[in-house]
Amino acid sequence: VDFRELVRELAGALKTKVQLHQIGVRDEAKLIGGYGPCGRELCCASFLTSFDPISMKMAKDQSLFLNPAKFSGICGKLMCCLSYEHEFYKEAKDRMPQVGAVVETEHGQGKVVDINVIAETLLVELEGGTTITVYLKDLNLEGVCRRHGVGCPMQSANCKPIAIESVED
Repeated sequence: VDFRELVRELAGALKTKVQLHQIGVRDEAKLIGGYGPCGRELCCASFLTSFDPISMKMAKDQSLFLNPAKFSGICGKLMCCLSYEHEFYKEAKDRMPQVGAVVETEHGQGKVVDINVIAETLLVELEGGTTITVYLKDLNLEGVCRRHGVGCPMQSANCKPIAIESVED
Protein backbone atom coordinates (compact mmCIF):
# COMPACT_ATOMS: atom_id res chain seq x y z
CA VAL A 1 0.00 0.00 0.00
CA ASP A 2 1.32 3.43 -0.95
CA PHE A 3 0.77 6.03 1.77
CA ARG A 4 2.61 8.94 0.09
CA GLU A 5 -0.62 10.71 -0.87
CA LEU A 6 -1.99 10.30 2.67
CA VAL A 7 1.23 11.77 4.11
CA ARG A 8 0.96 14.80 1.79
CA GLU A 9 -2.67 15.41 2.76
CA LEU A 10 -1.92 15.05 6.48
CA ALA A 11 1.09 17.38 6.21
CA GLY A 12 -1.04 19.97 4.40
CA ALA A 13 -3.91 19.74 6.88
CA LEU A 14 -1.68 19.79 9.96
CA LYS A 15 0.83 22.26 8.49
CA THR A 16 3.75 20.25 9.83
CA LYS A 17 6.05 17.48 8.69
CA VAL A 18 4.44 14.02 8.88
CA GLN A 19 6.31 10.72 8.88
CA LEU A 20 4.70 7.29 8.81
CA HIS A 21 6.65 4.24 9.89
CA GLN A 22 5.53 0.66 9.52
CA ILE A 23 6.01 -1.47 12.62
CA GLY A 24 5.73 -5.21 13.14
CA VAL A 25 3.14 -7.00 15.22
CA ARG A 26 5.57 -7.53 18.11
CA ASP A 27 6.40 -3.82 18.17
CA GLU A 28 2.67 -3.07 18.18
CA ALA A 29 2.12 -5.37 21.18
CA LYS A 30 5.05 -3.65 22.91
CA LEU A 31 3.47 -0.21 22.36
CA ILE A 32 -0.05 -1.22 23.36
CA GLY A 33 0.95 -3.48 26.26
CA GLY A 34 -1.26 -5.99 28.01
CA TYR A 35 -1.07 -9.20 29.98
CA GLY A 36 0.03 -12.64 28.86
CA PRO A 37 -1.62 -15.97 29.61
CA CYS A 38 0.65 -16.26 32.67
CA GLY A 39 -1.05 -13.20 34.20
CA ARG A 40 2.06 -11.03 34.07
CA GLU A 41 2.64 -7.93 31.99
CA LEU A 42 3.78 -8.76 28.46
CA CYS A 43 7.52 -9.44 28.34
CA CYS A 44 7.87 -7.24 25.26
CA ALA A 45 6.19 -4.32 27.06
CA SER A 46 8.05 -4.69 30.34
CA PHE A 47 11.67 -5.74 29.79
CA LEU A 48 12.50 -7.09 26.32
CA THR A 49 14.57 -4.69 24.25
CA SER A 50 15.01 -6.87 21.17
CA PHE A 51 12.98 -9.65 19.62
CA ASP A 52 14.95 -12.83 19.05
CA PRO A 53 13.52 -15.37 16.62
CA ILE A 54 11.30 -18.02 18.21
CA SER A 55 10.84 -21.34 16.39
CA MET A 56 8.48 -24.30 16.55
CA LYS A 57 11.56 -26.39 17.35
CA MET A 58 11.73 -24.63 20.72
CA ALA A 59 8.19 -25.77 21.48
CA LYS A 60 8.97 -29.28 20.24
CA ASP A 61 12.12 -29.48 22.39
CA GLN A 62 9.98 -28.59 25.42
CA SER A 63 7.54 -31.43 24.57
CA LEU A 64 4.64 -29.02 24.10
CA PHE A 65 1.69 -30.03 21.98
CA LEU A 66 2.34 -28.56 18.56
CA ASN A 67 -0.74 -26.35 18.50
CA PRO A 68 0.41 -22.79 17.74
CA ALA A 69 -2.83 -21.37 19.16
CA LYS A 70 -1.76 -22.61 22.61
CA PHE A 71 1.57 -20.78 22.64
CA SER A 72 1.01 -17.76 20.45
CA GLY A 73 1.24 -14.41 22.14
CA ILE A 74 -1.06 -11.41 21.82
CA CYS A 75 0.85 -10.39 18.69
CA GLY A 76 -0.01 -13.70 17.00
CA LYS A 77 3.63 -14.83 16.92
CA LEU A 78 5.10 -17.61 19.05
CA MET A 79 5.48 -16.44 22.66
CA CYS A 80 8.87 -14.99 23.51
CA CYS A 81 8.95 -16.98 26.76
CA LEU A 82 9.47 -20.20 24.76
CA SER A 83 13.09 -19.14 24.40
CA TYR A 84 13.66 -18.65 28.15
CA GLU A 85 13.73 -22.37 29.03
CA HIS A 86 14.86 -23.71 25.67
CA GLU A 87 18.52 -24.12 26.64
CA PHE A 88 17.58 -25.97 29.85
CA TYR A 89 15.44 -28.46 27.93
CA LYS A 90 18.14 -28.98 25.28
CA GLU A 91 20.78 -29.73 27.92
CA ALA A 92 18.43 -31.93 29.97
CA LYS A 93 17.43 -33.98 26.93
CA ASP A 94 21.12 -34.60 26.14
CA ARG A 95 21.32 -36.36 29.52
CA MET A 96 18.36 -38.64 28.71
CA PRO A 97 17.78 -41.42 26.19
CA GLN A 98 15.28 -40.61 23.45
CA VAL A 99 11.84 -42.17 23.20
CA GLY A 100 12.32 -45.56 21.54
CA ALA A 101 15.80 -46.20 22.99
CA VAL A 102 16.45 -49.46 24.84
CA VAL A 103 17.63 -49.10 28.45
CA GLU A 104 18.72 -51.59 31.10
CA THR A 105 16.71 -51.29 34.33
CA GLU A 106 16.85 -53.35 37.53
CA HIS A 107 13.78 -55.19 36.16
CA GLY A 108 15.41 -56.00 32.81
CA GLN A 109 15.67 -54.33 29.42
CA GLY A 110 12.90 -52.07 28.23
CA LYS A 111 12.02 -49.46 25.65
CA VAL A 112 11.61 -45.80 26.59
CA VAL A 113 8.04 -44.74 25.77
CA ASP A 114 7.99 -41.30 27.43
CA ILE A 115 10.31 -38.90 29.22
CA ASN A 116 9.65 -36.27 31.88
CA VAL A 117 12.47 -33.74 31.65
CA ILE A 118 11.51 -31.80 34.79
CA ALA A 119 11.21 -34.87 37.06
CA GLU A 120 14.10 -36.61 35.24
CA THR A 121 12.07 -39.80 34.89
CA LEU A 122 11.52 -42.24 32.05
CA LEU A 123 8.45 -44.35 31.35
CA VAL A 124 9.87 -47.69 30.25
CA GLU A 125 7.97 -50.59 28.69
CA LEU A 126 9.59 -53.85 29.74
CA GLU A 127 9.80 -56.90 27.47
CA GLY A 128 6.73 -58.43 29.14
CA GLY A 129 4.59 -55.38 28.29
CA THR A 130 4.63 -53.87 31.79
CA THR A 131 5.43 -50.16 32.02
CA ILE A 132 7.44 -48.73 34.88
CA THR A 133 8.68 -45.28 35.83
CA VAL A 134 12.44 -45.11 36.32
CA TYR A 135 14.47 -42.23 37.70
CA LEU A 136 17.31 -41.18 35.44
CA LYS A 137 19.78 -41.35 38.34
CA ASP A 138 18.94 -45.05 38.83
CA LEU A 139 20.18 -46.01 35.35
CA ASN A 140 23.75 -46.68 34.26
CA LEU A 141 23.87 -44.82 30.94
CA GLU A 142 27.65 -44.62 30.50
CA GLY A 143 28.48 -45.16 26.83
CA VAL A 144 24.83 -45.69 25.91
CA CYS A 145 23.57 -44.28 22.60
CA ARG A 146 20.98 -41.55 23.15
CA ARG A 147 18.93 -42.56 20.12
CA HIS A 148 19.09 -46.37 20.13
CA GLY A 149 20.07 -47.23 23.69
CA VAL A 150 21.83 -50.33 25.00
CA GLY A 151 23.64 -52.46 22.43
CA CYS A 152 24.07 -49.77 19.77
CA PRO A 153 27.52 -49.98 18.15
CA MET A 154 27.51 -46.14 17.80
CA GLN A 155 28.43 -46.26 14.10
CA SER A 156 25.55 -44.22 12.65
CA ALA A 157 25.94 -40.48 12.13
CA ASN A 158 22.83 -40.01 14.31
CA CYS A 159 24.36 -41.85 17.27
CA LYS A 160 25.82 -39.91 20.16
CA PRO A 161 26.40 -40.94 23.77
CA ILE A 162 24.28 -39.63 26.61
CA ALA A 163 25.98 -36.74 28.44
CA ILE A 164 26.35 -38.51 31.79
CA GLU A 165 28.79 -36.04 33.29
CA SER A 166 25.94 -33.53 33.67
CA VAL A 167 23.63 -35.82 35.69
CA GLU A 168 23.24 -34.61 39.26
CA ASP A 169 22.31 -36.86 42.20
